[in-house]
Amino acid sequence: MKALAPLTRDKQDTLLLVAAALLVLAPHFMHLPWWITGTVCVTLLWRVLLTLRGRRLPPVWLLLPVALIAMGGVFQSYGTLLGRDPGVAMLTLLLVFKLLEMHAKRDLYVVLFLSFFLMLTSFFYSQGILTGLAMAATLVALLTVQITYQYTGSVPTLGRRLRLAAKMFALAAPLAAALFVLFPRFEGPLWGMPGDAQGPRSGISDTMAPGTMTNLALSEELAFRVRFDGAPPAQNRLYWRGVVLSHYDGRTWTRIGGRLYRRDGDAMTLRVNGTPAPYEVTLEPSERRWLFTLELTPPALEVPGERVGESDELESFTVRPIHRRVRYRAAAYADYAVQPELDPALTGKWLQLPAGFNPKTRELARTLRGDGASVDTARVVAETLLLLRMKGFVYTLQPPLLGRDAIDEFLFVTRQGFCEHYAGAFVFLMRAAGIPARVVTGYQGGELNPVDGYMTVRQSDAHAWAEVWIKGHGWLRVDPTAAVAPDRVRLGLGGALPREAPYGITAFRGDKDSWLARLRFHVNAGNNAWNQWILDYNPERQRNFLAELSARAADRQTLAALAILLALAWLWRLLRARRRRDPVQTAWERFELLLARHGIRRAPDEGPHSLAPGWRRWRWRTKKRPRWPNSCNCTRRCVTARSMTMNDTGRSAVWSNC
Repeated sequence: MKALAPLTRDKQDTLLLVAAALLVLAPHFMHLPWWITGTVCVTLLWRVLLTLRGRRLPPVWLLLPVALIAMGGVFQSYGTLLGRDPGVAMLTLLLVFKLLEMHAKRDLYVVLFLSFFLMLTSFFYSQGILTGLAMAATLVALLTVQITYQYTGSVPTLGRRLRLAAKMFALAAPLAAALFVLFPRFEGPLWGMPGDAQGPRSGISDTMAPGTMTNLALSEELAFRVRFDGAPPAQNRLYWRGVVLSHYDGRTWTRIGGRLYRRDGDAMTLRVNGTPAPYEVTLEPSERRWLFTLELTPPALEVPGERVGESDELESFTVRPIHRRVRYRAAAYADYAVQPELDPALTGKWLQLPAGFNPKTRELARTLRGDGASVDTARVVAETLLLLRMKGFVYTLQPPLLGRDAIDEFLFVTRQGFCEHYAGAFVFLMRAAGIPARVVTGYQGGELNPVDGYMTVRQSDAHAWAEVWIKGHGWLRVDPTAAVAPDRVRLGLGGALPREAPYGITAFRGDKDSWLARLRFHVNAGNNAWNQWILDYNPERQRNFLAELSARAADRQTLAALAILLALAWLWRLLRARRRRDPVQTAWERFELLLARHGIRRAPDEGPHSLAPGWRRWRWRTKKRPRWPNSCNCTRRCVTARSMTMNDTGRSAVWSNC
């Protein structure tokens, strides 16, 4: 078999450049149109074959029409040449076409600078910790290419060039970190464009119809993270209040809440008792305005950079949609009463029902209410929950489709539903019985990460429950889903509706004690730390961090620890430098010090050969024998070692004989 001939220096460098360009381009393959990805791959392969075979690059008259056709394709795909996506697509094509048009060294620098710029555009699409690590590796690869083209003559091995590039990266990293921490921050995301915020998002909306919550429950997308100052409340107390829906048109529930304290006579009265549970919420961007709070949190939220409002139904919201990750603190009370003394005449909006819908449910409500002039709210609620518990209702993610009288069909025919079915039917039944009631949507539960103490609430935790008003007690939460599926509020959706293990592997099912769950907790903790301290390092967080840092710096113990660390670092650097010194050079410097102590100064142009005879004459004239064994011989050996090509082991042997 014929052995492959070694590649020339130019071919090796070109292949290294193509490999680095591939690292830059690969992250964009996930969002570029298929024809652009195909064009990029074919062009890179073409460039590799031309390099290996030593063929000439294609002429400009061929490349120019191809590039124009590609730009036309970009316009056809996106409808414009402006904006983030078409801009990145054009840069991607220009980079690979430029690899085919490299005739001078300046073309190489154009490719490198395009690569650096295109690498940064990856953060438009993902800013996770894995993307950051991938871009760091790509940066080292590009630096390696840049270093490679600086060498003339002999070139170090690829491993040594990679280590040199990694050292350059490591030297620049502390300065970049210091600038990141100390440079004044501006409001807004760390990296992004205004158009990035217009992408579709999922989350709790201000309407609810059959299927709304079911779709959210299938999503594992992150809704928000919570950190409690103390121990978190029990799982069945984790009701995260969002939107209150009080109007029903026979098919869809919608909100009617107005601004808090806007109308006379309908003022919010809120009584709380006991010690509050402080917590901090980090809410993901949702393109919606709703802020979620643990029941019951008084309406006094402050969100940096956002104007916050509250409704008379205890909803908290921002004036504009939430385009970025926001953080706010709050405190919840377990013992509370909302509007306990509300005038019954003002509860009419929570009793309204559309005419002509669900006659069987209305008849059931009349039966539950009884013939009395006044309604016994506690009894009606208890009998309704008992009915749901005893009549064979099923909690499922795949309920049957419902017709015009949806609640009648659900209560008397299908008896299968998700939380929106139970909450909607319960509120309809209460209103038909003359009890003020409304639907509340938000999230229930959350998963506590034991690694960092943060609680993760996902879209799959979306939930709907009901509130009924009782004179003297105010609005009370009633969760009819809990009557049918108690595990939903005790263990979460996964406990109520366990899913099959993917591929039959138990560890993939998400059990909290499995090795995969522990790995997932650590990964989530890493992502959360990245989000909290890198992506969300906003002006407020910078001020708090610097204030805490300055307070700690003023502490004597901190100053002492810092001084010890600096001293240890200096000592380590000194020992490391001495350990790496040339032993022959060390011997020569010690010999110069010995001469200086006896009054002999070496002239700048005086070398070891000319110095050694003078040293011998001085010893003969003064008859002195300084404490330096055979110094002249040592000098001669040093000169010999320096003048010869000798490895470190050989020079060390010379010094050991001096």
